[in-house]
Amino acid sequence: MISAAASDAVARFLAHKSALQAISENTVTAYQTDLIEFLTFMTLHKGEPQGLAPLMELGVPDMRSWMASARSGGIAPRSLARKLSSVKSFYRWLADKEGCDPTAVLATRAPKFQAKLPRPLSEDAAKDVIETVEFQSQEDWVGARDIAVVTMLYGCGLRISEALGLTGADVPLPNALRIVGKGGKERVVPVIDAARDAVARYIRLCPHTLSEDLPLFRGVRGRALNPRQVQKVMQQTRQQLGLPASATPHAMRHSFATHLLSAGGDLRAIQELLGHASLSTTQAYTQVDAARLMEVYNKTHPKA
Repeated sequence: MISAAASDAVARFLAHKSALQAISENTVTAYQTDLIEFLTFMTLHKGEPQGLAPLMELGVPDMRSWMASARSGGIAPRSLARKLSSVKSFYRWLADKEGCDPTAVLATRAPKFQAKLPRPLSEDAAKDVIETVEFQSQEDWVGARDIAVVTMLYGCGLRISEALGLTGADVPLPNALRIVGKGGKERVVPVIDAARDAVARYIRLCPHTLSEDLPLFRGVRGRALNPRQVQKVMQQTRQQLGLPASATPHAMRHSFATHLLSAGGDLRAIQELLGHASLSTTQAYTQVDAARLMEVYNKTHPKA
């Protein structure tokens, strides 16, 4: 439903973002989805496919109509803000390549929303997850694999994609791992003994050949372990332990950061360990810690 010129421009924009910013495939897909939805709306809004010239002449009323349509369609403010960010990025690129004036698009204000704070597990709950996750499988090697993956998330603060991106070349695990995270950002992560021991046990029990060029963590048929399987085993574990739905694999990474901060860890060092490009992202954990401190204060202070 969008013009060939607009479709070509989106393709060139995505190629530009991928080449210069080394963004992940998921991010590329999100950009593409957001832009196709936006351009499809403009086609319907204007009554015909919009070439580059009409698209570069969009005004404030057009942007307001898109925002209103998205809100009436039930899109959450946070999601709409992300979509608007994608559109603005596209128009900045158009302005640079085609010389258009993107003022109307760039001046559009994102909807206000309450930023979600990370929801970490308590230290005891994180320990319970690691001790319980293996019992979700009847095969010893699969249970050992799940312990190893979850321990890497909590013990090293890895994202699921980073843990599942490890290969046979990374074992035996060294004292520190070199991890390539989002946007190709590289960082060095210390490996605790518990993580080394968990991975070593998994390797001893794994029935599949773990060569240097193949994924370290495998599914039951020997293929690369699917992230959905990790999410599924975490779901089963939290149900067994009576933990909230927020107890996800990513929550183990959040817990890693929050518990380090609670123990007196330096915020800048935690930023490096997590691979956050901006310190403001890591600063969310200070709000979590402060919120938990106030909760304890209100429950225990004699005058509260």
